[in-house]
Amino acid sequence: MIAAIDFFTAEVWTARGLVTHYVLFLIDHATRAVEIAGIPTNPDSAFMAQVTRNLTDHVDGFLRDKRYLILDRDSKFTGQFERILTDAGVCPVTTSYQAPNMNAIAERFVLSIKPECLDRLILFGTGHLDRAVREFVTHYHTERPHQGIGNELIAGMPASGTGDVAARERLGLLRHYERAA
Repeated sequence: MIAAIDFFTAEVWTARGLVTHYVLFLIDHATRAVEIAGIPTNPDSAFMAQVTRNLTDHVDGFLRDKRYLILDRDSKFTGQFERILTDAGVCPVTTSYQAPNMNAIAERFVLSIKPECLDRLILFGTGHLDRAVREFVTHYHTERPHQGIGNELIAGMPASGTGDVAARERLGLLRHYERAA
């Protein structure tokens, strides 16, 4: 019933020099599942309106079964953004000023992806950032146990077998160990 939305930034080297990208993500409080909604360099109101329409789609939108969306007081979350949410039956819940603990689950995801992945890479181009974020989210969903949900995986099955332990690696940073079948 509850999800949270937030931005974090990532610096990317491009032909124009160092460019800041804003990664917009949502996280489901119950399952800890993460959805990357977009990675723009300038998240204007048109971008936010389109993303909100996509997220509230009745068929496959991330917010289709949610009643509440926790968000901070960022100016990117405009009145139009909130109207689209409300029209879709999602109640936006705004946190207090300078109170990141009111959106703690989303903040914890940021404290996972940045130090474990993005801060360890020199990103060259938007495609590189997009791949790094996708690989981390796949690792986060299918290979990493989460204490908040009883050390379970978000998606996938826990490894079982009696064979040797094998290591799998993503991006040269993220390791996952499992028994061979």
